[in-house]
Amino acid sequence: MHELLPANHDGQWNSGRIACRFFTLTVVLFQDEILPYISGTVCCCEVNSFYRQMFSSTTAENKSAKGARGRRGDGEKGRRSEGKQNFQLCSDLSTEHLSFTSETIDRFCCLTSIIITYMFQKKIFLLFSYLFVLVLPLKQIAAEDPADRRHIGLSGYIKDAATGETLLGATIFVEQTKGGTASNAYGFYSLRLDPGYYSFTFSYVGYVSQRMTFQLQRDTVLNVNLEAEQAQLKEVLVRGERFNEQVSKAQMGVNKLDIKSIRQIPAFMGEVDVIKAIQLLPGVQATSEGGSGFSVRGGGPDQNLIMLDEAVVYNPSHLLGFFSVFNNDAVKGLELYKGDIPAMYGGRLSSVVDVRMNDGNATSYHGQGGLGTISSRLMLEGPIQKDKSSFMVAGRRTYADIFLALSRDEQIRNNTLYFYDLNAKANYILNDRNRLFLTGYFGKDVFKNDNFELGWGNTTSTLRWNHLFNSSLFSNFSLIYSKFNYNLGVPDGQPNPFEWKAGMEDVSLKGDFTWFADDKNTIRIGLIGTNHRFQPGVAGGKGSDTPFNRIEMPENQALEAAVYISNEQKISALLTMQYGLRFSLFSNYGPATVYAYDEAFERYDSVTYGKGKIFNTYTALEPRVSLAYTLTEFSSLKAAYTRNVQYIHLAQNSTGGTPLDIWFPSSPNVRPQRGDQFSLGYFHNFPRWKVETSLESFYKINHHAIDFKDFAELLLNEYLEGELRFGKARSYGLEALVRLNEGRLNGWISYTYSRTLREIPQINGGKAYPASYDRPHDISVVANYQISPKLSAGANWVFATGSPVTFPTGRFVIGNTIAPVYSERNAYRLPAYHRLDLSLTYSPRAETRRKWRGEWNLSVYNAYYRKNPWVINFVPDPKVPNATYAEMTYLFGIVPAITYNFKF
Repeated sequence: MHELLPANHDGQWNSGRIACRFFTLTVVLFQDEILPYISGTVCCCEVNSFYRQMFSSTTAENKSAKGARGRRGDGEKGRRSEGKQNFQLCSDLSTEHLSFTSETIDRFCCLTSIIITYMFQKKIFLLFSYLFVLVLPLKQIAAEDPADRRHIGLSGYIKDAATGETLLGATIFVEQTKGGTASNAYGFYSLRLDPGYYSFTFSYVGYVSQRMTFQLQRDTVLNVNLEAEQAQLKEVLVRGERFNEQVSKAQMGVNKLDIKSIRQIPAFMGEVDVIKAIQLLPGVQATSEGGSGFSVRGGGPDQNLIMLDEAVVYNPSHLLGFFSVFNNDAVKGLELYKGDIPAMYGGRLSSVVDVRMNDGNATSYHGQGGLGTISSRLMLEGPIQKDKSSFMVAGRRTYADIFLALSRDEQIRNNTLYFYDLNAKANYILNDRNRLFLTGYFGKDVFKNDNFELGWGNTTSTLRWNHLFNSSLFSNFSLIYSKFNYNLGVPDGQPNPFEWKAGMEDVSLKGDFTWFADDKNTIRIGLIGTNHRFQPGVAGGKGSDTPFNRIEMPENQALEAAVYISNEQKISALLTMQYGLRFSLFSNYGPATVYAYDEAFERYDSVTYGKGKIFNTYTALEPRVSLAYTLTEFSSLKAAYTRNVQYIHLAQNSTGGTPLDIWFPSSPNVRPQRGDQFSLGYFHNFPRWKVETSLESFYKINHHAIDFKDFAELLLNEYLEGELRFGKARSYGLEALVRLNEGRLNGWISYTYSRTLREIPQINGGKAYPASYDRPHDISVVANYQISPKLSAGANWVFATGSPVTFPTGRFVIGNTIAPVYSERNAYRLPAYHRLDLSLTYSPRAETRRKWRGEWNLSVYNAYYRKNPWVINFVPDPKVPNATYAEMTYLFGIVPAITYNFKF
């Protein structure tokens, strides 16, 4: 059968040309290694015949279009030898005007499968090289002649009119099509439309919407500057997104918060915190009282991917978890993905928290900050070159150590306790198509006294290059560095001083491409490679006469890589679909010693691998698909399926947010965790009252779930893998949200019912038991009310079922030793948790145009003095021999705080 398939005309893109170019470039790039492999599988003349047929089976119209270029290629063909050089010939020939027969396609598929098989055998090297090759055909999209396209484009950046700051997630609504789009993380948007007259509405929360009507005749660049609402003299209506945006978008399980909304929530100890804000959303629960750790849909804290300008933050907490590392003055906004996680993200099972920093004011110099009872902060920003480059620097420091020095207790006076962090960002507009961004974060916590010291911190840095190929193809390339480390010990000058250090370090390189193909398809393609370095711990005494031996845990190294493609497609006026596929790869490499364990998890053998030797590799395909079916203009049904794979894991001592946690990689003994999540939701908006509602259900199963045996030793344990146990975990639940976004009264009410159970053969006798984050009922109420232009009030109330715990149920005596007998794993629960927080903000010059503006914020944490249990211990009863009683420890009573915030 030699049926002729349709030829390419007018330089348009099709799958045959893409596939041919991918195959050709791959063979050319790796011909020295691949050709011997192919020759052992397929006759070389068959390969040559395949290419000659592909390039000769063109129509007369195609041959005419080649012109002199085709004749030049024929001349070169005659001068080259057979065999390997024919592949170089194929790379020189143009694939602009190819025709394919079914026989040609069959041969092509056969040869492609051979190449893919070879690449899997070569693992890392060819994967990274091939990912680079995949990018090259995108040049064809960028080079397309606009006259050849059926649609024309409207694109540009959406910015703050006063500062030049790009606005992520700003919405563009097209009245004629009843559709639109949103700006990406860099403020860029693109629409593909037929020529004609259109009315566009540009909007963003806290800003005045703009409506424009004009005729679209050719590709047009339109940068839009939105004015903040407080700059207006009369009352205006502002809206963060088109009212039914959450109804029409295919994605579900996504929450967006801008910094203005976050600042209205009552703050713990006066410190506004983005992590505390997302803990009030449905499906998200705090893992401890006042802590920054959180669980999403029953997952552990290590199953949340937390990023600051694309850099991973491994421990996002200050002061043992009571504050997060995110300075609200430096943050632009965040997105939380907890259900349908986009294909561009990977490596975690439960959620993604994408936090973006301010770019800096590009028009004038400004600053803002605050003086509080716990900490003070200052942010400065301004142009380096007006309207072309800008900077932002923000610093924050607590001064608890200053108040400790005023104590009458000498032991308290000798304590030092503080944290500090620094955010910095610079960006430069090279031209209309190129922008550079450089971001840095450094933070550290210090606690010490005469007998003990503890410190930990995060360091991140991101260098990004935005490149606009044309109005429909946007790209971002990033070089990313991330580090987390901690240390503890006894300081010099004390008996037997020692020090213990541990941490981890990442270096990543990534590229993301967004192709706004037409008004119905937005295609995203990308790749990322990360080198992980794990340092579980180095401990030893100080000085030559120390009694402590030096303990140095072996470091672990691993490479993680992924490539993805996704498409957001509007199939019809009623049905929108988003689908994608992510291919991930994880390899351990030496130097390393791998221990073998038997079925009883006893060590019986080991193998040592040299430096740079790859000794273990995992690969995975991670499909994602979601769809939204519009029932009415203001209601829709949505469904989603997502598979995620997690290759690095956390050995955690408690849920209290201590920094003494150990990240460890998958290995021959530790398979990666794999999660499959199914979601179904109903979304309905009430335009009359400006109320958004949603009801989402989910079911999630975690294969190869990791837990620890009873009384596991986690710290400084070279044989940590022998402490692990593996099985399955499943979570299911229902989430309801009612949200009011507009008016003097705004906020939301969320309710979550969820269960999280684990089944691990070696734990709890193989019976299912609730995970540590199984809290069936969770309620959050958030309300903000604008009393007057100068005075506003806020409140939030939370309720949650108590956390599961394991309690002693009896005891036995062996000799003179009394040993407790414990219940089944997590068989009991702590009392229910609930709390009310209040805040009052007074702006004495709310309507002034003066350069200096200030406001006073009074907040009360735990306003009705609920004694929520933090931990329960069983201690001997001094009045009754051989008896014990339960002793509850709680952290906070009523905690008032006052903060003065200012801008200039």
